[in-house]
Amino acid sequence: MKNQITIPQSSLDFLTQLKENNNKPWFDANKPEYLKELNHIETFAGALLEELSKTDVLETSSGKKSVYRIYRDIRFSKDKTPFKTFWGGSYTRATSARRGGYYFHIEKGNSFFAGGFWGPNAADLKRIRSEFAHDAGPMNKILQSKSFVKTFGTLQGEQLKTAPKGYDINHEAIDLLRYKQFLIIKRFTDEEVLSPLFLEQALNTCKNMRPFFDYMSEILSTDINGASVL
Repeated sequence: MKNQITIPQSSLDFLTQLKENNNKPWFDANKPEYLKELNHIETFAGALLEELSKTDVLETSSGKKSVYRIYRDIRFSKDKTPFKTFWGGSYTRATSARRGGYYFHIEKGNSFFAGGFWGPNAADLKRIRSEFAHDAGPMNKILQSKSFVKTFGTLQGEQLKTAPKGYDINHEAIDLLRYKQFLIIKRFTDEEVLSPLFLEQALNTCKNMRPFFDYMSEILSTDINGASVL
């Protein structure tokens, strides 16, 4: 890859300092340092967006637009610390025909890329389950593929303890039918995040999400007979 944009050690170190001094006076005093590190993250996010856009169609217009605000919404939270202690952001796939999205989380000792369906609405969840109940083969093939297992291990997300309403506990696809969320996650060490290879590894991680995204998009854009609902 020609683009060798990296995340510096200072970007992780700033988060460590922020975690120890999570208050507005300290943050205001260190605002120039924050802006410098934010620029590193936005530059990395922009480089990844540029590469990812070569193989997917995304609504996110820039690396800057992809990165989340560091200010926490504390209105309804018991935790009143004002700032997030990680760098986070996401890329949204374009149009209702492309479902799923890419999320990144950079934090010392807890960095990962993730994608999938965090909170599917009732209609989407019903459609997904009806497809899995009808034929779980295509999804199982994706989840058991070498690239998926090597990158993500297994499908993750909250699950029911029993069968969903209307399905038999002994259904052959019960393991899939129990899911309420459909998440795929790839974790990275600090050494990997700071490596010159991280941009390429992040890109490959996102590319390996595509078979899962594309099949889920196919399910959610058709009815049980395969006719388009768009």
